[in-house]
Amino acid sequence: MVSSKTTRTGGCHCGAVRFEAEVPEPLVGGRCNCSICAIKGVVMVNVPLADLRITQGQDALATYTFNTGVAKHHFCPTCGIHVFHQARSDPGKFGINAAALDGVCPYADFPDVNVNDGTRHVRDTGVSRSAGRLRFEPNRT
Repeated sequence: MVSSKTTRTGGCHCGAVRFEAEVPEPLVGGRCNCSICAIKGVVMVNVPLADLRITQGQDALATYTFNTGVAKHHFCPTCGIHVFHQARSDPGKFGINAAALDGVCPYADFPDVNVNDGTRHVRDTGVSRSAGRLRFEPNRT
């Protein structure tokens, strides 16, 4: 399947932070089970750093780092929504919170998602691993 790119907009819950990004179509989502991603529990769409532009709220963004400090997790300090992060596994990319993309539903749009093994991180082991799959099956009512 050949992937193309399309421009999508998105932002946090309160609207203080807005962005636009060139994202792959069809959208490809993934998750991670490292300590912070397991708690955030979001589906991410990865894009090169140059493909994400903050259109509102650059000064409002807060950043959280830990451990090696390579990954930079950006969130809105007003509503608390994690909008994107610079990935430790590939610092040349942003992982965008798919739910922060306008018109995207992280359940219906990503019914089957790979979960990367962040507890044995590729930057530590040199080997990229899948920890499993996360599936969403809607109720049939």
